[in-house]
Amino acid sequence: MLYFSADPPGQWLWVDVSRQRLGVMAGWEAALTFPISTAANGLGETQGSGCTPRGWHTVRARIGEGLPGNAILRGRRWTGECYTPALAAGQPARDWILGRILWLSGLEPGRNRGGRVDTFRRYIYIHGTADASHLGTPVSAGCVRLAGDDMLTLFSQVAVGVPVFIDDEPPQSFLSPGRS
Repeated sequence: MLYFSADPPGQWLWVDVSRQRLGVMAGWEAALTFPISTAANGLGETQGSGCTPRGWHTVRARIGEGLPGNAILRGRRWTGECYTPALAAGQPARDWILGRILWLSGLEPGRNRGGRVDTFRRYIYIHGTADASHLGTPVSAGCVRLAGDDMLTLFSQVAVGVPVFIDDEPPQSFLSPGRS
């Protein structure tokens, strides 16, 4: 069972889909904000939908610590390659996952956790992208994309367990500490 409160936690992330912005929140104030790109297919939770899932999540894993900022990640592992425009020219349709990954896990059973709506099993990440020109526009396959340097900054600020809220409106209530 989830317990909610009217008071925001000390730190949380807000993926504001309507503004295509990610905020590192301290209470109700944004300490940092970044332009992002969420799903071209909009909001939704179902496996295979290509949508960005709504609701409360948590950062379940941090991947890429110590790698180059332009390290190419596939299957959450470094391929040993680093992104370059020349490499990209040979693979123009590739969805590049670069530098760092914050792997999300849903916290709301039946909405974004469990069964065909499980965010973690859908491999939904906040990750670096090579396609910074489309930030501010929903073009991803479901993940939340940030520019490489922004992803490095975000990664340095966020620990495993930080709550993440994804929607086009601010949350009406917050998960109570220690009771998710």
